[in-house]
Amino acid sequence: FHLPFCRSLCWYCGCTTVTTSKQAASAEYMIYLEKEMALMAGLLNAERRVVQIHLGGGTPTFLMPDELRRLGELIDAQFAVSMDVEASVEIDPRRMSPQHVAALWEAGFRRASLGVQDFDPRVQEAINRYQSRDETWRAVQWLRNAGFDSVNLDLVYGLPHQTVETFSKTLDEAIALRPNRIAAFSYAHVPWLKPAQKRLECLPPPETKLALLALTVSRLTAAGFVHIGMDHFARANDELAVAQRAKKLQRNFQGYSTNGHADIYAFGMSSISQANGTYWQNLKTLPGYYHALEAGALPIGRACVLTGEDKIRREVITRVMCDLDLDFAEMSRRLEIDFPAHFAAELASLADLEADGLVEIRDTGLAVTEAGRFLIRVIASRFDAYFAPTPEARQFSQTV
Repeated sequence: FHLPFCRSLCWYCGCTTVTTSKQAASAEYMIYLEKEMALMAGLLNAERRVVQIHLGGGTPTFLMPDELRRLGELIDAQFAVSMDVEASVEIDPRRMSPQHVAALWEAGFRRASLGVQDFDPRVQEAINRYQSRDETWRAVQWLRNAGFDSVNLDLVYGLPHQTVETFSKTLDEAIALRPNRIAAFSYAHVPWLKPAQKRLECLPPPETKLALLALTVSRLTAAGFVHIGMDHFARANDELAVAQRAKKLQRNFQGYSTNGHADIYAFGMSSISQANGTYWQNLKTLPGYYHALEAGALPIGRACVLTGEDKIRREVITRVMCDLDLDFAEMSRRLEIDFPAHFAAELASLADLEADGLVEIRDTGLAVTEAGRFLIRVIASRFDAYFAPTPEARQFSQTV
């Protein structure tokens, strides 16, 4: 569920959000979410069980506590929710109260992800997001006291004024909060897509960003976290770490998951669904989203149907990102192809990365090195037939 509202705009943000101070906006949005759920429920097998629920944003806690309870009731009314459903919510500590926590608990949520980004006041001022240390600590304490069994912290490196020294202190604070997971995202600078990012000054150079990533990996692994890859860290007993050791870790477009093969049905403006070899995205503006539902239609804006080759490459990229290696014989069996022959050009293209010590290529397979984990996106992109960024076509942010 994409709940897009924010009371203020964080200048670094790359998400699709609606900035407003009008609380009534969430009540109106709930009306349309109910319409969309009813339309989709009529198309699904009523006996299929919901195994995961996620509230993303924007700021899900922009919704009033009673609205969060109502959303939980609507989900239960429209769908068959599994007894052991994994229900998670993204939280802005600045926009949360004990009443919000109680409402989320009553709606069945047991996992929370808190936006922190950086504890340094100078960085916070530069990105237009001031969040005191006490606000973050208090939010974590409320969640723990309520019984939430998993707390994740989101950090961002590559923001204005960040240095190895300042970010080291942020990592100290994050570790002290004893979260179950930490996501340390690389700031994606795309001002041609997100004009507010043009306000950011004093961005660290690529060399500093790489040093910040190296620091993060070093500090968090020393503190007992497992480097899952792609910016994610988890305690050794966390489901993600356990699944990775068993080579059962999965990915979907939202990130790492232990239920990567589940269909995803997404609700709300701009939300993205994934099911049966197809991706579709809802209309990206509130007026368009509302208009479609008023007409009794699903608010789909665009879609992509995967080819057989797309599915093969998706599985290869997934295994690189999750397992950090490829067994050629196993991949040949799984995909019903001759893997070395099918991907001869892609494997040859890895020669520069092998020379840089990022991958090791043998006759039987490929392994990502410890250094290669830092640039796993670059390695995976070599198997992506569509990924060919050029300076003229600015679709992507820089990897580092």
